[in-house]
Amino acid sequence: MSTETSKSTVGISASDPLENYELLSKIDSPADVKKLSESQLPQLAAEVREYLVEVTSKTGGHLAAGLGAVELTVALHYLYDTPWDRIVWDIGHQAYPHKILTGRKERLHTIRTAGGLSGFLKREESEYDCFGAGHSSTSISAALGMAVGLTASGDSRHVVAVLGDGAMTAGLAYEGLNNAGASSANLLVILNDNEMSISPNVGAVSNYFARMLSGKTYMSIRDGSKAVLGIMPPRVQELSNRIESHAKGLVLPSSLFEELGFYYIGPIDGHDLPTLLTTLKNLSRIRGPRFLHIVTQKGKGYDPAEADPLRYHGVVPFDTATGEMKKKSSGGISYTQVFSKWLCDMAAADPRLFGITPAMREGSGLVEFQARYPDRYYDVGIAEQHAVTFAAGLACENMKPVVAIYSTFLQRAYDQLIHDVCIQNLDVTFAIDRAGYVGGDGPTHAGLYDYAYLRCIPNMVVMAPADEAEARNMLYTAYQYPGPASVRYPRGVGVGAEQHEAMQCYDIGVAEITRERTDSSGKGVAILAFGSMLANATEAAERLDATVVNMRFVKPIDEATVLSLAGTHDLIVTIEEHVVAGGAGSAVNEVLAKHHLPVRVLNLGLPDQNFDHGVTNVIFAQHGLDANSIVEQVKALRGAE
Repeated sequence: MSTETSKSTVGISASDPLENYELLSKIDSPADVKKLSESQLPQLAAEVREYLVEVTSKTGGHLAAGLGAVELTVALHYLYDTPWDRIVWDIGHQAYPHKILTGRKERLHTIRTAGGLSGFLKREESEYDCFGAGHSSTSISAALGMAVGLTASGDSRHVVAVLGDGAMTAGLAYEGLNNAGASSANLLVILNDNEMSISPNVGAVSNYFARMLSGKTYMSIRDGSKAVLGIMPPRVQELSNRIESHAKGLVLPSSLFEELGFYYIGPIDGHDLPTLLTTLKNLSRIRGPRFLHIVTQKGKGYDPAEADPLRYHGVVPFDTATGEMKKKSSGGISYTQVFSKWLCDMAAADPRLFGITPAMREGSGLVEFQARYPDRYYDVGIAEQHAVTFAAGLACENMKPVVAIYSTFLQRAYDQLIHDVCIQNLDVTFAIDRAGYVGGDGPTHAGLYDYAYLRCIPNMVVMAPADEAEARNMLYTAYQYPGPASVRYPRGVGVGAEQHEAMQCYDIGVAEITRERTDSSGKGVAILAFGSMLANATEAAERLDATVVNMRFVKPIDEATVLSLAGTHDLIVTIEEHVVAGGAGSAVNEVLAKHHLPVRVLNLGLPDQNFDHGVTNVIFAQHGLDANSIVEQVKALRGAE
C-alpha cells in the first residue's frame, strides 16, 4: 500500500482483501489509532480513503462527503479519547470513515441493507455514535446540551460538534451557535467546509496563523494582556479588542463567529494532517466555546468524485477504475420524474409558478426546471422553515409557489405550514416526495407520518396518487386549488400507468370505485386503498371478490362513499403506506363513528414503531400490506366471526 494519499492509486487494489491494508487491517477501535505515530497517520488516511471507495463501489451509499472528511476523522480519533470524549457528527454523509475506525469496517459492506449498518449515525449501533442524526444541522445544539450536562455533573471530558455538507445553511445551526457562544460551555465546533474549491485563505500563511493563534505563546500573551487591560479604562479595553479582531481579520474571516462569542481559528486545510493535529491539540487546551473552520474537498482522493462531487454524493455500485455507475434500468419512471415533467409543463403554461426546494434539487427533481426557468427557481438551502414561509410570501403577491420537499423534511417546518400557510389559507402547492417507507435511508428519512400531521390542519387538502398518471393529475389539481394543497407520493417507480399530456382536474374529496364485488349475496368486503396501496389491494380483492375503492383524498375524505359502502358491506378494510395511528384509516373510522355505523373495520398500515433500513417489499410483507397478507388477514377475521 502506498503511503501517499494518491488520487491515481485509489481503487487499483480494489480486489485486495482487508488484510492487505497494512495499517487499517490492525485498526479495530480508536485505541488502535492512538498506537500509531503521527508520521503513520497520512498512510492510515490513504488506506481509509481507498477502502471507502472499494466498499461503496460494491454496496452504494454516501461517498463524496466521507472522502473529504478522512483526515479530520483520523485526527479526531487520534487526539481525543472516544467514546469517553464526545464527537457529535452532523447527519451521516461524512461519517463513513468514522464507522471504519470505530470497529465497524468489516461490516461496512452491509451498510443501508436489512440488518446491516445504518447509513447515518445511530446510538443503538455503536457507543461511538453518541448522538443519532439523519437530518442536518443538529450537532451544535446536541453537543452544547452534552457539554452543559457534563459540566453540571462535574465532568471535564471534551465535546466536539462536526458540521458539514451544507449544515450552515440551516437556521438550527445558528440557533445553536447563538446559545453556545453566550455560554461558558467547553465546546469545540468544527465546520468542515467542503465546497468544491479551496478558499484563497487556505495555504501556508493561513496555516501558520492558525497554529500561532491557537498556540501557547499567543494565548499566554492574550490572557496576560487581558489581565493588564482589566485594570485599564473601558475605552482602552475596547480599543485593544478591536485591534486584535482587525489584525486577525486580515487573514481570518473570524468576525461572525467572534461576535457570536466563539474563539475562532481558520480556515485551514482539512487535508493537511500536521496542521490539523497541531491546531486541534492547541484548541484542546483552551476552555469555553471554540470554532475551528477547516476547508476540505468533497470527493478528495478519487478522481471521478473530485470532478463531480454532487453525482458522487450518494452512489449506487460503480466501477472503481472508471467511476461508471452500474445502476440497472428499473423499467419505469419514478414519481420524482413525473413531478419534474409536470413542473416544467406547468411553468410553461403559467409564468406565476415558482419552484422552491430546501437543498434537494436533484432528489426532488428540479434540475430541468432550474435549467429552463432559472429566474423562478429557488434553492433556499437546508432551511425548510424558510422555504415554507417564503412560499407563503410569494402567494401573498398572487404568485403560485410549488414547494418540492421530502415528507420527512416537511416535518421540520410544521409550525410554518400551520401558521404561515394554512391559517391564512394561502395558495401554496406542496409536492411531497419520499412519502412512505424509504428502504435504505431508514427511520430518519421515512415519510410515514404526513397523513396524520397534514389532515388535522384546517384548509389543507391531502391527496395520494395510486399511480404515475394520477400523480400528474393530482399535482395539476393541487395547483388549481385556491388554497394550500398537498400531493404525497412514494420513492421509486410507479406501476407503469400510461401518462397523458392533457391533465385532468379531480373533484376535491371524491373517491373512485375501481372494482365492484360480483357476488351479490350477503354484504361482503370493501377495501379502501390510499395511494400506493391500490395495486396490492386490487390483487387481494380479486381473490376475495371484494369491492375496491381508490380513495385518492385523505382530506377531505369522501364521506358519501364511505357511508354508502358501510351500508352494503359488513367489513371495511383500509390500507395505507403510513402508520395506522392518526392515518387515513383513522379518517374513515371517524366518519363511521360520527354516523354511529356498526360496520366492522380492519385498518392496515404500519405499526407504532421505528423502521430500520431494508427492502420495501419485505417490510410490507412483514406488516401485512402485501396482497397475500391482506387476503390472510381478511379470511382470518371473517372466519372468526
